[in-house]
Amino acid sequence: MKSAIAATLLASAAAFAPSQVANTQTSLKAFENEIGVQEPLGFYDPLNLLDGADQARFDRLRYVELKHGRISMLAFLGQITTRAGLHLPGSIDLEGDSFDSYPDGLAALFGDDAIPSAGFGQLILFVGLLELFVMKDVTGTAEFPGDFRNGALDFGWDTFSPKQQAFKRGIELNNGRAAMMGILGLMVHEEIVAAGGNNPVIGLFGAYN
Repeated sequence: MKSAIAATLLASAAAFAPSQVANTQTSLKAFENEIGVQEPLGFYDPLNLLDGADQARFDRLRYVELKHGRISMLAFLGQITTRAGLHLPGSIDLEGDSFDSYPDGLAALFGDDAIPSAGFGQLILFVGLLELFVMKDVTGTAEFPGDFRNGALDFGWDTFSPKQQAFKRGIELNNGRAAMMGILGLMVHEEIVAAGGNNPVIGLFGAYN
């Protein structure tokens, strides 16, 4: 307990160190007008990942944030859709097992009732192929990080004004951030319920189910 208190005090003191303040101010000035910097947090970089970073570093982190946000939006939508009882029709394998014969959530991938390992491998392969050959700037014509139109999929984007484009990019970014928190919460809650208090860590929260 004493060590924890000491560590907390040191962390609090570090927050007021001049060098940290200077670095934060530098990052704020460099990226305070980027998409996603908005009230009430403004420029928010609690881990100081952008201290001393250039535009290329920022663009790389923004690309990763967008990609994770898009994946999380799909994952969250998939969770609430299947848990509402909506599944694909037909069979998932040659044995005639239907899609709804497997559990929802993480249990569909891990556990006694999960899909066969060959099916899991196919999912990993498909995602890998998308990552390597499809979900990227293939033509080199991207206007911003995460622009995967590749001169084909436009959906009227060029008809929007710069202000509208910035607004819509901000919507996607914020929805992705919310989805990352949402899918993480769903997965944690699923494990809490599945553990039933047997896990020494998760069991601490079992009483709140």
